[in-house]
Amino acid sequence: HGLTRVRGMTQDDAHLFVTPDNMEEELTKVLGFVLGLLRDYGLNDFYLELSTKEEGNPKFVGDPAVWERATETLQKVAHASGLELVPDPGGAAFYGPKISVQARDAIGRTWQMSTIQLDFNLPERFDLEFAAADGTKQRPVMIHRALFGSIERFFGVLTEHYAGIFPPWLAPVQVVGIPVADEFSPYLHEIATRLAGGLQTEVWPRAGTSEEVNALVHRLQVEAGDDLEASDSEMVLKRTESLSMRQSSEFLRQ
Repeated sequence: HGLTRVRGMTQDDAHLFVTPDNMEEELTKVLGFVLGLLRDYGLNDFYLELSTKEEGNPKFVGDPAVWERATETLQKVAHASGLELVPDPGGAAFYGPKISVQARDAIGRTWQMSTIQLDFNLPERFDLEFAAADGTKQRPVMIHRALFGSIERFFGVLTEHYAGIFPPWLAPVQVVGIPVADEFSPYLHEIATRLAGGLQTEVWPRAGTSEEVNALVHRLQVEAGDDLEASDSEMVLKRTESLSMRQSSEFLRQ
C-alpha cells in the first residue's frame, strides 16, 4: 500500500469545455474512454457511483435548478452505460455532481478510480463565454475528468490487483536469462540482445546446481517475468534453449 500513501502525487486531471447541446454526448465519450482505458489495464469489474449535493448544506454553490439538470444528465449517461449505479448523497464537489468509477480487484476489494464531474457553476463564476454558431454569446459547460487520478495510487491499485505478477506487456522485466553452465552465458547474451528490441530482458549469472537453477526458475515464475534457460542437451556445439513461462496462456494472449 506504499504507493497509495505517497508524500507527493501526479494528477491527470483535465477540464473540458463543451456546449450545453453536446455535453451529454461528450460525457458519454469520456465515460466510454475511461472504461476502455481501465479494461486495457486488466480491470473489468465496475460499478458507478453518482455523488450529489446534500440539501441545505451551505458548501454547495449555485442554482438548485442547475444542480438538478447536471445530476439528471450524469444519471442518464450512467444508466446508458449499462453498469450498476449506486447513489452517494452529499458526496459531490461544492461546484457540481460527479460520477466515480468503482473497480473491484482480483480479490473483490473496491477502489475508486476515475471521476467525471459536470460543472455549470465555475463557468458562470468566471464569466466564461463562447461564440455560438448563430453569433450569440453563450456559457460553456465544464467537465472535470481524471482518468487515472493519482498515477502513483493507480499503480498501487494495479500492484494489489495483480499481486505483483504483472502481465508481460506491463512487467518492468519481461524475460530473465539463466545459463545452466558458464559456457552458455555468451549464447544467452546473444539471445537477450535479439530480444532487447521489443522486450525488457536481463541475463543473470549461473545459478549453480540443477536444484538451485530449478529453485531460481520457480522464484522468477512467482516474482518476476518469464525466464529463459540456455543448455546443451547433446553436444557442446549444439545450442538449445528452453523458455519457461510464468503464465503461458496469458503470455500468448498478449
